[in-house]
Amino acid sequence: MSADAKWGPRRWAHNGAVRLAFDEFMPHVGGEPLLIATGLGANRHWLPDGFCAQLAEFGFAVARYDQRDGGESTHLPPTAVRNPITALLARRGSAYTAEDMADDAVAVLDELGWSSAHVLGVSLGGAVAQRVALRHPARVRTLTSVDAIPGDVIGLRALRYIRLGTLAKFARVNFPDTRAGAIDAGVAVAKLLASPGHEFDEAAVRTRLEHNPDSGIHDQEAQSRQIGAQWSGPAITEITRPTLVVHGEDDPLIKTNAAHAIASRIPGSRLLLLPRVGHDLPEHAWKPLAAAIRELADTNA
Repeated sequence: MSADAKWGPRRWAHNGAVRLAFDEFMPHVGGEPLLIATGLGANRHWLPDGFCAQLAEFGFAVARYDQRDGGESTHLPPTAVRNPITALLARRGSAYTAEDMADDAVAVLDELGWSSAHVLGVSLGGAVAQRVALRHPARVRTLTSVDAIPGDVIGLRALRYIRLGTLAKFARVNFPDTRAGAIDAGVAVAKLLASPGHEFDEAAVRTRLEHNPDSGIHDQEAQSRQIGAQWSGPAITEITRPTLVVHGEDDPLIKTNAAHAIASRIPGSRLLLLPRVGHDLPEHAWKPLAAAIRELADTNA
């Protein structure tokens, strides 16, 4: 069975005027609902199919969605701030709020018919997942935050967790707005975010990207709107859902102190550091991460 054949049809959820693209992994198999929120600029296809298959083997029904301003979901009009670093540090309103992005996840749950689900977020999606647990706790069975900063941190406070040199390189990724350009940009970003302690297989990455030429990975304007969304809700210390905080030990973008901060501030949370893992999900991390999510779910059933 091909990778595409394992996914159900693209479907749509709506949060006001925003339309959100999502799909389910092998929807006929069933399992405990698990929703995945993607990272900055990335569409849902960046999530490795092998990892989703591993989650399915551990008994989860997996759905993934494109965040607003990513993938096939609604892209908002340009704003005055069009650089991700500037948007990160700005403390003024943007095209939408972080609360809106949290509500997007719930709109997808509604369309799936899931009254609640395990929620997994990667990178920016990890911050979004934390905010979903704060804003809609009854909809979250467990929370898994991967390679994220604390969801209640905005503006200059975020600097203590981010390697600005890497973010600057990320922001400078500049390729033609063509299919080939998107593939080249994807390779450059994947290499930038990989662990220096693990061999980077450029040929394999390029082959994968041939099936997913995602222009969002170098769309600075869309990324600026995502990263600039301001959170005005409660602190993550008020999260009551069972929580797993995960981080790659070699993450070149987000410092591991972010994971320690999140784990120390969310009562009863667990911390999992993955060796030889950067700001990505390489194959050797799939089973340990899926097993940890399974243990979290079973412990809190």
